[in-house]
Amino acid sequence: MRVVKNKAGAKKAKKQGFFKSLVGLVNGNALAREEFVVHLPYMMFLALIALVYIINGYWAESAVRNINRSSIELKEMRSECITTKSDLMYISKQSKIAGIVEERGLGLKESYTPPKKIVVKSQEYSAVE
Repeated sequence: MRVVKNKAGAKKAKKQGFFKSLVGLVNGNALAREEFVVHLPYMMFLALIALVYIINGYWAESAVRNINRSSIELKEMRSECITTKSDLMYISKQSKIAGIVEERGLGLKESYTPPKKIVVKSQEYSAVE
């Protein structure tokens, strides 16, 4: 290794070493070296891990989109449920039902007398059967 005494010379030597490595990689000489072949399984493992990392990122992004879509749909359904409940409560009021029955002319009338409780003794009940 060559010792360089000034900073400008060190930068120039570093730059030349980088370009030499880059040229060796581009023309294929670096790929034919034994050092590269020895480290090839490790590089393939790193490439596989990088691929899995990318796939995981896309999968997570897709899951987040689905969660957002589902939460928006849930909010819409909740508001629809509340609206439907309030409409049902309004329609099922006794005064509203009486108005609808009268409007349709079904011939039904509202009873103003309270219902009476019918009490049947067990002896009378068994006689009827």
